[in-house]
Amino acid sequence: MDHHTFDDSQIDWRQLEGIEHLHYHILDVDADQQIVDVLLKFEANERIILHRHTALNHMLVIQGEHRLYEPDGSLKEVRPTGCYTVSPASEEPHCEGGGDQDVVILFSIRGTDGTMYEFLDDAQNVVGSFGMNDFKALYDGAAAA
Repeated sequence: MDHHTFDDSQIDWRQLEGIEHLHYHILDVDADQQIVDVLLKFEANERIILHRHTALNHMLVIQGEHRLYEPDGSLKEVRPTGCYTVSPASEEPHCEGGGDQDVVILFSIRGTDGTMYEFLDDAQNVVGSFGMNDFKALYDGAAAA
């Protein structure tokens, strides 16, 4: 079997202020159907902020290894390239990150026009949120640039 490398050099990666080790590229926002399709890239051997998903997420690992961590930092799950998962909204917080190389994942976030993610501090208090309106504003801003 031939192995191919995903070339993301032509993708206009952006970063969210205050969230380290995460890059994004929004592919589409359909507020009427309540769907956001976005590429996320987590840096190799790093973790993003503790958070929880408050909307349904469909995910396909395009490159690398997607690692999920418990709030205490212990490794919860490893998803290799090609892994497709469907994760319902959950109160359970976690961190995510890349393996030995940057991981690129297609996220299709579905089913809400409200909050999609809640960001937590180390004591698991909500310190921020991100939702449909936030994705729409970023998407519209990138299109206008």
